[in-house]
Amino acid sequence: MAIRRILTIDIPADLAILKTVAKSVEGGVTDAHRALMDDMLETMYDAPGIGLAAPQIGVLDRIVVMDLGDKEIAEGLEGEEAELAARNPRFFVNPEILWSSEETFTYEEGCLSVPSYYDEVERPARVRVSYLNYQGEKIEEEIDGLYAVCFQHELDHLNGVLFIDHLSRLRRDRAVTKVKKHQRMAA
Repeated sequence: MAIRRILTIDIPADLAILKTVAKSVEGGVTDAHRALMDDMLETMYDAPGIGLAAPQIGVLDRIVVMDLGDKEIAEGLEGEEAELAARNPRFFVNPEILWSSEETFTYEEGCLSVPSYYDEVERPARVRVSYLNYQGEKIEEEIDGLYAVCFQHELDHLNGVLFIDHLSRLRRDRAVTKVKKHQRMAA
């Protein structure tokens, strides 16, 4: 596994890739796709984050990894042992939303490609989704809460949409300014 560079909105070439619609994975999930998902997961954990779409590392395939954890498993453990036990990685190839609820849910989102900026985004509270998992099996499920938020956020990446695109122009401009300032200070 390898840690890949995460593209950010303050670099024009990165932004151009992030704004590009990813292509469907054809022919099923291969060992090459699984190796990519392993790299993506390692990159996401290193960042750290809870979701990562392939375009965020410059690969324009419809692939997402996510880990919202499982605190029940880690109960009673401490340190790195608890962190590793709490991991609950999920893999999504060609994810899509089949149905969205009219009810909405607002959550303060952040993004590894928009470092140091968080803002509230309103999304459908529940969605029915379809995807291929790590083994290439077709999965359909109805999801809600943080899982639904994260799924929709990462699916947006596959469609060339960033979470800040859901904000007003003023808040979007503020986000870009803050990211540029943060990246200059980090350099």
